[in-house]
Amino acid sequence: MGFLGGGGRPRAAVVGLLGAIAESSLPATVTAMTVTAMTVTLTVTAMTMTAAPASAATAEPGAASLSDVQITKSGLSAVLTAPSAGGAQIDPASVKATIDGAAAPASVQAVVRERRVATLLIDTSGTMGVAGMQTVVGAVDAFLGSVPDDVYVGAVAFSTVSKVVAAPTLDRATLRTAIAGLESSGETSLYDGIASALAQLGASGERSFVLVSDGGDTRSKRTLAQTFADLSSSGVRAQVVGFKTDAAQSSVLTSLSVAGHGSVTAAGSPAAVANAFAAAAQSFGSQIRVLVTVLPTASGIRPLVVSANAGGKAFQGTTVVNLAVRSSARSASPLPSPAPAAGVAKSPAAATANGPLGLPWLLLVALLIVFVGLAGVVVAVMSPTYVSRRQRRIQSIESYLDDKKPSAADERSAVAAISSSLIQMGDKVMEGRASTPKTQRLLERADLALRPGEWAVLRVVAVVVGLVGGMFLMRGGSLSSFFGALLGFLVGLIGPAVFLKLAAKRRSKKFEDQLPDVLTLVASSLATGFSLLQALDAVASDASEPAAKEFSRALAETRIGADLNTSLDRLADRMDSDNLRWTGMAIDIQRQVGGNLAETLRSTATTLRDRQALGRHVKALSAEGRMSAYILIALPVGIFLFMLSSNREYISLLWTNMIGIGMLTAGLISLSIGVFWMNKVVTVEV
Repeated sequence: MGFLGGGGRPRAAVVGLLGAIAESSLPATVTAMTVTAMTVTLTVTAMTMTAAPASAATAEPGAASLSDVQITKSGLSAVLTAPSAGGAQIDPASVKATIDGAAAPASVQAVVRERRVATLLIDTSGTMGVAGMQTVVGAVDAFLGSVPDDVYVGAVAFSTVSKVVAAPTLDRATLRTAIAGLESSGETSLYDGIASALAQLGASGERSFVLVSDGGDTRSKRTLAQTFADLSSSGVRAQVVGFKTDAAQSSVLTSLSVAGHGSVTAAGSPAAVANAFAAAAQSFGSQIRVLVTVLPTASGIRPLVVSANAGGKAFQGTTVVNLAVRSSARSASPLPSPAPAAGVAKSPAAATANGPLGLPWLLLVALLIVFVGLAGVVVAVMSPTYVSRRQRRIQSIESYLDDKKPSAADERSAVAAISSSLIQMGDKVMEGRASTPKTQRLLERADLALRPGEWAVLRVVAVVVGLVGGMFLMRGGSLSSFFGALLGFLVGLIGPAVFLKLAAKRRSKKFEDQLPDVLTLVASSLATGFSLLQALDAVASDASEPAAKEFSRALAETRIGADLNTSLDRLADRMDSDNLRWTGMAIDIQRQVGGNLAETLRSTATTLRDRQALGRHVKALSAEGRMSAYILIALPVGIFLFMLSSNREYISLLWTNMIGIGMLTAGLISLSIGVFWMNKVVTVEV
């Protein structure tokens, strides 16, 4: 590292290249990327030179870090952090600074009132194991016991995906509780975890993270090169603890510490990890802000070297600064910026998923639902109180004819008024629609005492309940809540229709199964001398449901003037019964041409019984295929629900990742095709 402060052809070549870049007309983005690359190059070269044997009699200075660099008109400032030496403080009188090898006046300032934030970046992959997580808990206790009270500390964990465990807080107990609940599972996404830590730390103040990992990465979306560049340009200090690493993994961790102007420590035991965390916490006590006056001759991109002594040891920090880009002005004693509240926080991706007006999409959806609900309640309450001019004239006339005041029993309650208004709104919506007659027939076939308007209101309620239930079930980030809301909306929209069709089909099939016995009872009654109406009345009295209720309704239509054949045809349409249609045709033919109706009905009943027996035989033969279809259809749904309750983090990739969304869509399409195909295979018409 000493070659950066003195003369030498390597330093001159690098600095000359940096000056040429600063004075050139390259775009700002290219210049910034070049500064990042040069910063890393200087740091790596410095570490290499430090590791070489020193020719001088004095020992080479230790590696320190410079962070939170601020460029102003008069100079620059940076936070100098020296590796902890038993809590020794930096000697302010020993601080010296050079810019491009030339000495620059320097002064120091305490960092007690600075905004200082640290993030504990914890590897929770399956390779850590139970013992590794116990080691992490002990190391965190050591860190929190040594870190200064004014430092905000947060936590980010990474395994298959990265997640924010706790937002930066001064509440050490809450942080300990959150980290103690972590478990080891899944693969490793180290680079994504670093991205989450950088997002949590923000872009201002003295920021650092303490990483404990073995250095492996198997699932990150980001690459090592991207992480290296982001870390180098962020100004965040990286304190890396390698736990049970191999040579390749140690190389990765070393690169990360170089990019973060920090240090890397190899620890193979719980005690070594705890000591490394404690040393990282104690380094906050060995921090000062260095104020450097920039000489008029210095400009462009230049290396900055700050040296000092702490506990009798020499330390030196090096970085590259662009003197042409000024930072925003800062006060002499800046107050710490407000830190997020303690507790579990949302991930950075969820926190930035905002819609119009800067509000999160989840909040916008909730506000829309509340608005629609309130509007419906207002309309429902106000509708009964609205009286048109025609109604007022009629009421004024009626008041002369009848001066009786309405009793309290005639007044509807508020709940009844709201229900009545909602049903009226549903009737208006269903009125004139092409699907209304079909809905009415299904309601009658299922024996549900509901009007189409009432059914429409129930479907709206089901959609609202599905939305709320889906968002609660899939609660998490904005994308998870949106997926849950979409899933709940589809269930609330399709579920009632499927239920109505199943209920109608079940009751219709039960009626079909009873029809041979009904025809036998009618034939026996006719043989004993009863008329056809008397025989049907016996069915209405003695048969079981639903045959008794449906034939009773047909008889009631006949008694008020409808033709018997017309009533039976309506009954056949209402129950969707082809067998009853054929029976009605047989009765109509017998009434026109004559013959023995009892014998005709007995023959019809025998034919229906034979067809039902054949249908049951076919159903028994196809039972294995139908059972296989049921299992294959229920298997993916059951596995999804099981994984949702046991490993939500793993299954959430299906709706939080574009590849997962594509796989989920393809799976649903394949499942739908399979359901249709298997239904056709096991369905045999008799």
